[in-house]
Amino acid sequence: MSDKISKHSSKTLVEQLIAWILRKIDQNEWPAGTKLPSQRALAELLHVNRSTVVEALDELKAEDVLESRQGSGVFVKQPFSTIYHNRPVDWRGRMTNSHVEANVHTIQLINEYETKKHVIRLGTGELSPELIPTERLRQLMHTSYLTNVELGYSEPKGNEALREAIVQRLKKRGIETSKDGVLIVSGALQALQLISLGLLEQGSHLYFDGPSYIPSIPSLQATPLETSINRIKNGILYTIPTLNNPTGQTMNEYDRKQLLQDASKRGIPVIEDDVYHDLSFEPTPKALKTMDTTGQVIYISSVSKTVSPGLRIGWVVAPTPVIERLADVKMQLDYGSNALSQHIVERLFSSHDYDDHIQQLRDQLRKRAYYTEQLLTTYFSNDVQWESPKGGFYIWVTFKQPIVTKSLFLRLLKRNVLINPGYVYNPRDYYSLRISFAYCTNDQLHEGIQILAEEASRDSPPLR
Repeated sequence: MSDKISKHSSKTLVEQLIAWILRKIDQNEWPAGTKLPSQRALAELLHVNRSTVVEALDELKAEDVLESRQGSGVFVKQPFSTIYHNRPVDWRGRMTNSHVEANVHTIQLINEYETKKHVIRLGTGELSPELIPTERLRQLMHTSYLTNVELGYSEPKGNEALREAIVQRLKKRGIETSKDGVLIVSGALQALQLISLGLLEQGSHLYFDGPSYIPSIPSLQATPLETSINRIKNGILYTIPTLNNPTGQTMNEYDRKQLLQDASKRGIPVIEDDVYHDLSFEPTPKALKTMDTTGQVIYISSVSKTVSPGLRIGWVVAPTPVIERLADVKMQLDYGSNALSQHIVERLFSSHDYDDHIQQLRDQLRKRAYYTEQLLTTYFSNDVQWESPKGGFYIWVTFKQPIVTKSLFLRLLKRNVLINPGYVYNPRDYYSLRISFAYCTNDQLHEGIQILAEEASRDSPPLR
């Protein structure tokens, strides 16, 4: 049975829903102890009224298949036959006590609703399908001829030709390295995971300057830098000095030099995430890596923000021993990044296509940023502040009142508008939210910001 209930079936909607739930249980997709989705989520998934869901759940509770736990929800009940004979696996207990914490509920909802086509994704950190060079990527796929060897596992550091192409591109950024100092990874996020697994000492942390998207990845051993670098005893510092996510701010050259100097005094490695650099509307300060004279900077970037996140190709630049260590960890996890994606990115970098695409992409993003600012000016008063974006994807909007709460997030979700609230980047920030001008169409931006203004006005003084 599909995840849709047929209104043309000979069975009632309730009977179909009961059969669907029982099938989930019988096939062990929902073993004993599993918490069912909320009534609202089930109704949306199966395109039925909430009353239909309530009736079906009540019948299954009466049949002793499900049970309600006050304040917790509805769960699959342990079958009577297993109480004395077999002990079911306590999956929920195992998940709760595993090494990786579950993400906060808001992030889980963002991840879920970003896949729904009817939702206006007002904060999503992804290129609009209109901005992805789909036709050129399709041509590269059709004209890519990989040998039997190339279709096998790549060498630990990744495709050699791609690493050479990255070395040449890095020279334009002022970074000198060789192919031995480059590791191909499946996106910048994997780079952070490899560093966390392979370079962080036990008991140490990945420190980040906030606000940052890092708190949304609890699998990393990360903690906010709430003190001076000079007080850090060990660990690694993570920063996005150019077009920060989520604020869009760019660190000036003086602060970059000071950061490196302070970190160097403590022997603290620095991860420089430079994924947004190519999307800057104006010249940017030198990369931290260009100022690195001791090998303390680990530089990471990817094509996820500039070409396509689906390619899953990024890279790490670091001293050769560090690259070899991270390559070893990567081989333990996935035996190399996608061979076809590596080949496509190598061909893209080795031609003028990438530079031509980036120029066009910057122009489009600049227009989108300008339009988004016009909308913010139209729908919000002086009680809302932001800085004009200098590139990238984001505008960091800050209210004077702490109205960016879970309640606002959920009310907007009910109206099919998805935001990225400030508290997912800093647990104490109920004033800010990240608006992306990179994904939505102009019509979606207009509708989404109008709805945001309407809902925000319910929690703040009247907008003048």
